[in-house]
Amino acid sequence: MNFTWNGEAFEGEFNYGNLTVSGDETKGFRPFQLMVSSIAVCSASVLRQVLEKQRMTVTELSVDADVTRDESKANRISAIALHYTIKGEELNADKVEKAVKVAAKNCPMAQTVEGVVELTETFEIV
Repeated sequence: MNFTWNGEAFEGEFNYGNLTVSGDETKGFRPFQLMVSSIAVCSASVLRQVLEKQRMTVTELSVDADVTRDESKANRISAIALHYTIKGEELNADKVEKAVKVAAKNCPMAQTVEGVVELTETFEIV
């Protein structure tokens, strides 16, 4: 990956489009937003795969991420609470709970911040 300063933000060019990153959210995505997005989407993607391997059909899946930052430590991310909303067929709450735990252990982005960022996950079946 390569990012170049354009005078207002850094830009990276990828096969599927450009990514603009800036500390000013009016100029591009803020770095913490990208980090949280990576963890949330990776976790949700792994969860979907685990649910489907357990023969539970997922028709809709969304994830909300609530972020806590620590101003006393350079405003670092100290906690992320992920909440999955899942709709599908054959969804058993006990099996979904186990799938959430398996997914957390198998998401590379979540594992990257393990021990540094408190990550909690909840879900609801709709």
